[in-house]
Formats: sequence, structure tokens, C-alpha cells
Amino acid sequence: MQHLSKTVLFVALLGAICITQAPVMANDIVPTPKQSRSVLIKNATVHTVTQGVLSNTDVLIENGKITAVGPQLTSQINNATTESSDTQIVDASGKHLYPGLIALDTSLGLVEIEMSRPTVDNAEVGYINPQISTATAYNADSELIPTIRYNGITHAQIVPSGDGLAGQSVLVDLDAWTIEDALTPSAGQFHVYWPQIKRMPEDEKEKAKAIEKNQQAIDKLNIAFEDGYRYFLSDKANGKDKNQDEDPQSATNDLRWQAMLPLYQGKATLFAHADSVGQIEQVIALTKKYQFKLVIVGGYDAWRLDSSLREVKAGVIYPHTLSLPKRKDEPVDLPFKIPSLLANAGIPFALGFSSDWNSRNLPYAAGYSAAYGLTPEQALKSITLDAAKLLGVEDLGAIAVGYQGSVVLSEGDILDPMTNKIEAIWIEGRQIDLNNRHQQLYQKYLKR
Repeated sequence: MQHLSKTVLFVALLGAICITQAPVMANDIVPTPKQSRSVLIKNATVHTVTQGVLSNTDVLIENGKITAVGPQLTSQINNATTESSDTQIVDASGKHLYPGLIALDTSLGLVEIEMSRPTVDNAEVGYINPQISTATAYNADSELIPTIRYNGITHAQIVPSGDGLAGQSVLVDLDAWTIEDALTPSAGQFHVYWPQIKRMPEDEKEKAKAIEKNQQAIDKLNIAFEDGYRYFLSDKANGKDKNQDEDPQSATNDLRWQAMLPLYQGKATLFAHADSVGQIEQVIALTKKYQFKLVIVGGYDAWRLDSSLREVKAGVIYPHTLSLPKRKDEPVDLPFKIPSLLANAGIPFALGFSSDWNSRNLPYAAGYSAAYGLTPEQALKSITLDAAKLLGVEDLGAIAVGYQGSVVLSEGDILDPMTNKIEAIWIEGRQIDLNNRHQQLYQKYLKR
């Protein structure tokens, strides 16, 4: 009887926990239906990214795509298309129109409350997990998502955390019912966290142990990539890569190496998380061996290896703009300057923000980089078009004909927290609801 009472109590407590957790796991903002009306945004200052800044310019969005950019489009386009009741006309006089921002290297939708383990699903057990995709864990109903897009972020790269070969990331738009709705087509993205000794011990014996342990971790990765390569060669010799109908879970297949085939076939990119010169050099050597497409994530020292990175045509996702220096003898403003150093070195790069809720500060990180060497145009490009290109997406991140109709209307400079005031956001032509938990709480306590 006593055992039964404890069981009942446990079930009751578990139910209470589930009930209290439920509200923080899902937002109540209804996703906007697919675009059904044309949108004509008139007289805006348009930050095209590809063609500079255009004053008093109109942008027409139809069926999720930008179909026209230019002055006085109303008079140039068929009246039945632009002036009928089927067209939403937005007067943007005196306001700025930007491409939707792309947040790279985020755990958005994988982490809800960092200190509550049941709401954290950003890493998998094990060291070699190339077959794991963040799409399986992404929560499109996350309460964080509306707060992130309120700062002009329309898309995010959802990245696995962990050690070793952590898995695959996906690109999503931030207004969707499910992961299937949210997925934005992009090239395959495999993530490896390259081993490093975070703090070298002073004791010689401990130092030797740390070096040995680090080398063992590197050896495990090298063995995994070699096993994947041998599997690729076998698959190619057997002609399996030409047979798309074969069951990937067949008994003759290893799901890990089967998942990695696009990487060896040149259809996917290796995103290597590495900061130091030594780490980046080891990753470059690996890339040369297997001819991988490479993007360095972190890249604190990447500007020091400009020729090596250019040789393998690697890009960099730099997420440290608002960080402190990694070494005691470095200038305190070095992390702010590194984007301009990458630009001067001719290395393709984009800015990221390695976080979940805090990724909303991405535009302000770009603003800092603009204050420390980048031009405002370069800074904006680093979180729009350049970010899309590193993910293998060719129709996102600019306001130009043929690009996705994902745009942001702001009263001021989107990179400046003092003047930035987002008034409207469209994702693939559909205007999204800007309400969010922060706004709700703000309105609530105004009435206190």
C-alpha cells in the first residue's frame, strides 16, 4: 500500500511537471498561410545587397518570389495585378527595406530553457553521429522563435552540438507549423567539432596526458573519415550511388557512412568547428585528402591562414564578434576587428551567433563589425547573402528579381539597436505576426 502511494505520488508529480512545462514549449502565434495576394512595397529605401542602396524604390512580391524592383512600379505593371483588391500595397516612404536576416550556428528550436534538461535536445550520445539530423528534434512551436524573428531574422541554421562528428544541420524559416513546413532547401551540412586542449595543465605529467587524450580524439575522427571514404569507394564501385531507390537501411549498409556519401560526392559541405591555427591546419589537411567542401565555424585565427583557406576555397562562419579576446596578450577589440581582417584577406565569410534565444542579437553583432572595419554594406551582406551562399542557397539573402520574398521593413538602421524598429516582416511573401512573449509581458506590466 505504501509502495502504491509512492507510485501515485510520482505520477501526480510527473503530470504536474508536464503541465507546467507545456506553456513554455509552444508559442500561441498562428503561422501565416502561403502567400495568396501580391505585395507591393512602395517608396522604400531598399538595401538590395547586390545592387547597393536604392532610394524611393518599389518591390513587388508574387507567389513567394520577388518579381520586380524599381521606381514607380505601379505605373509600369498591369493595373489588374498591382491595383486590384488582390494586392497588398504598403507605403514605405521614409523607411528601410532589408533582406531577411539569416542566423547561422544556432540551437534555436532545440533548446527552450537552458537550465531545464527536458527542454534541451541539441546533442546526441556518442562521438561519431553523421547520420543524426537536427530536423528530427526541431520544435517549430518554440516560444523563442517569435522573439528571434522580431529583430528581423527570417531564417536560421539549426546546428547540432557535441563532440566529434555531431551530425547534420538544416536551414529553416521561422514561421511554420512543423519542421516539414519550415525546411528551406539547402546543401547538406555535416558538423565536426575538432578536438582541442581547452586549458593546458602546468604539471608535465598532466600535460602529457592531455596531449595524448587530444590526439586520441583526433585519431578517432581520422579513422571515421577514412572508414567513410572506403565505404564511398565501395559504393561507387558497386554503382550504388546511381541507384536512388535502394533502401538506406539495408543490412548491407552502415547508416553512418551511408549518410556521409553526399560529403564525399561533393554534394554536401563539412562545417568544421575550429578556432586555433593548429585546429584549422588539421582540418585543411583533412579537406585536401578527401576534397571536401569546407566551412570553418569559429575561425578566430582564420585570418592568419588566408592563403591556406583560399587554396581549398573554404569559407568562415565567425560567431565571436561580441566576445572577449581568447588570449591575454591580444587587444580587447580584436574580436570586433576579425570580420574586417577576413574581408581584407579575401576569405568568404558570414557572421553567426552561437546561441538559441541570444541569436536575436545577430544584427547588432554585424553593427559592431561595421564600427570596426567593415562597411555597413559588407556587414549587412555577412548576415544575408553571404550566409545563404555558405549554405548553398542561391535565391536567399538579397532583394533582387528571382530571390525569395523574405524582407524586413524597418523605421531605422537594422544594425543599430538605438534606431532599429521593425514594422513588418514577410517570409516568402506572407506577412508574419510580430507578436511574441516579450511583447506580451511588456504590455502586461504596463498595466500593473
